[in-house]
Amino acid sequence: MKPKYYVIGGVVLVLLAGALFYYLFFAEKDSIQALAMVNGQAITVDNFLREVDKIEEPTRGMFKEDPAKFLDVMIMKMLVLQEAKNQGFERGREGNEEDVIRQFLEKRFSTPLTVSKEEVETFYKAHKDRMGEMLLEQAVPMIEQLLRQGKQEEEYMRFLEEIRSRANIEIDPDRLQAIAAKPTEGTNTEEELSRALKSGRPVLVDFGSNSCIPCRQLRPILQEIKKEKEGKLEVLVIDVYKYQNLSREYRIQVIPTLVFFDANGREVLRRQGFMPKAALLEQLVKVGVV
Repeated sequence: MKPKYYVIGGVVLVLLAGALFYYLFFAEKDSIQALAMVNGQAITVDNFLREVDKIEEPTRGMFKEDPAKFLDVMIMKMLVLQEAKNQGFERGREGNEEDVIRQFLEKRFSTPLTVSKEEVETFYKAHKDRMGEMLLEQAVPMIEQLLRQGKQEEEYMRFLEEIRSRANIEIDPDRLQAIAAKPTEGTNTEEELSRALKSGRPVLVDFGSNSCIPCRQLRPILQEIKKEKEGKLEVLVIDVYKYQNLSREYRIQVIPTLVFFDANGREVLRRQGFMPKAALLEQLVKVGVV
């Protein structure tokens, strides 16, 4: 009977060895598969996730929902780093990639950009209504700085376009889609807005978008207020891109725009941009919510 145990034990060992091989080979292979290849150099899934986790919220959440945007940032960084290394810039013992890129760009764009007298005068005339009582002679240093910065940005963008145009870039769209997080919904419909305005309670509506950082910063604050004022106040979030008709109807020009309605559904006031909780609560008092 003993040989049976040896045979069974041998089979178990073979199965365990096979499972271990499968894990080590395929799991490792899966983790290093590339989201993109940039001139033969890979940007892996692990690579991407590590970098995106370094970003603070709410930007991190936006990039996780739309990873293509952050992947593009990583691709451009890799292209600049490759160009720097081709020009002889190498990372020192205690240096990092950012140091290499910074040193390279400082040298690459070290030539001072000139601004002509005609350019300054043209700018001054075009924006004279914003200059107040400032004379041209007084505005020259400020205008020169603005124009110089603008030229430098244009030169930098041309450089990025040039190195990208000659690069060999391959992106895996399926893998990119697979790592995309489900978008944060939490938005309301046109019908829900209509019902809220007829509810007999004051209404606070945030007209915004998931792709807007201040809008996303507002969301947790609005959720807190909604919970605290339950039964006294209706709080809604309307996506201006999903409901463009409502955006036009309520003349939304900037997001986020917070519109406050009284208990009769009439607009009382509106505020543009992010507002801290304390400021929001102060405004709610004006529509009868205490």
